[in-house]
Amino acid sequence: MAQQLLMPKATAVWLVDNTSLSFEQIADFCTLHPLEVKAIADGESATGIKGLDPVMNGQLAREEIEKGEKDPNYRIKIATPKVRVPEAKRKAPRYTPVSKRQDRPNAILWLVRNHPELKDAQISRLVGTTKNTIQQIRERTHWNSATLQPMDPVTLGLCSQIDLDLEVEKASRGIIRPEEIAEEERLLSASQTQNWHRQEPAAPAEDGELDAAAVFAKLTSMRRTETDEDGDERG
Repeated sequence: MAQQLLMPKATAVWLVDNTSLSFEQIADFCTLHPLEVKAIADGESATGIKGLDPVMNGQLAREEIEKGEKDPNYRIKIATPKVRVPEAKRKAPRYTPVSKRQDRPNAILWLVRNHPELKDAQISRLVGTTKNTIQQIRERTHWNSATLQPMDPVTLGLCSQIDLDLEVEKASRGIIRPEEIAEEERLLSASQTQNWHRQEPAAPAEDGELDAAAVFAKLTSMRRTETDEDGDERG
């Protein structure tokens, strides 16, 4: 990729004010029209633009300016950058081989039936299709709906199991499946478990162990009997 000049008009303003380069040389370097450079020199254009020094920002060498000033036919060249910044790669849509494109409707039908929580955008990312096609398969208006057979996209090689699991996990956040509800109904809650323990009958005392309540009741009964006997003797 060819190196591009930063702020061409501001650079042209600086070159007009600080060098003796011709209008054609400045116009060629800044990718402007010579008449536009002349208008800058006459103060008719770019009056509010502050000049940008291309030498300071490393886009033009001082030697290049000197060569251009000595030879009006010389075309000054932009300096090679010392640090190359890699271009940001755009994430392209998932490519589906031509041999497998006919299987996409079957994969979409499988996803729609087995993972209804998936959104159209997620299905599109998984199998590389359009939302219009997904909608047609959902509504059974697809031209080939009568012959479609649900097929696992992982088995078809349209996506990996990891990608599928990731999309399903994203779509399932905060969603309780019917089987999970049934499982919860089969499990007792903590309060139910505590009440169940409370309702259990107390285990009978083992042989050899004394029941404290029974002992105290017997002692109380004996005292009352003794008191009654004493009263009878005094009477």
